[in-house]
Amino acid sequence: MKRILIVGTGLIGASVGLALRANGFTGEIAGTGPNAETLKIAQERGAIDTWHASADADAVAAASDVILLAGPVLAIEDWMQRLAPLLGPHQLVTDVGSTKFHICVHAHRLYNALNTARFLPGHPMAGKESGGAALAEATLFQNAMWLFTPTNDGTPSPLEAEWRGWVAKFGARTMDLDAARHDELCAWVSHLPQMVATAMSALLEEKLADAPELNAIGGRALREMTRLGASPYSMWRDIAMTNADPIADTLHALEQRLAHLRENLKTPGLRDEFALANQFRKRRD
Repeated sequence: MKRILIVGTGLIGASVGLALRANGFTGEIAGTGPNAETLKIAQERGAIDTWHASADADAVAAASDVILLAGPVLAIEDWMQRLAPLLGPHQLVTDVGSTKFHICVHAHRLYNALNTARFLPGHPMAGKESGGAALAEATLFQNAMWLFTPTNDGTPSPLEAEWRGWVAKFGARTMDLDAARHDELCAWVSHLPQMVATAMSALLEEKLADAPELNAIGGRALREMTRLGASPYSMWRDIAMTNADPIADTLHALEQRLAHLRENLKTPGLRDEFALANQFRKRRD
């Protein structure tokens, strides 16, 4: 792998560039994306060597060994469609999208055939409440889980194996999952917490935003429960659109659980619910 193109140099894309450099990658790292200012910041931070406007990126992609798609999920799907006719079997496309089923459908249709590029869907379980290249870190992926949802059953190509090796150098752990299972699990462990924090923060904004006592009374529990409420809609729109059914299922299950709590505030059922919650937490301490 001598040249990589990072499409989307926000938090994750720029962090990949920094992680590559920090772990000894000596090849060329190019960047492209819709926002010139973001690309300039990524270059100033050392995450990319050169940047190119989206409209001019086709030739750079065609000359790259690996293309990393690091934008929102729907943008990733657009780039998959755009790049497929330009690339060949000696190249690898991978991504860091937060949902995988729709991306894998596109990958099966567009890639991994005899005369097409390989596609390895990926998802690092790492990030921050805010995005942008200015917040990128070379260590962002250390001890994080980097999930892969391969769409082909064949032997990984040399570039696929090399990319997995770089992910390991970043300090990440890896796991392969079925794409549908990935989206189901992420709906529970990532998407549901975000929706709960968003709903709770929005509710508090409506009910208590003007309460002068709020800052004094609201402590660690409030800060932790609403931390994800600072996440921008732009980060979550595509996740909600491409994983709507699994997220809706988790929200419905939570609605039922909250109703159960409400109905048992004065009964032993509340104690039982706390016991279950304590057990779940103890398993992970």
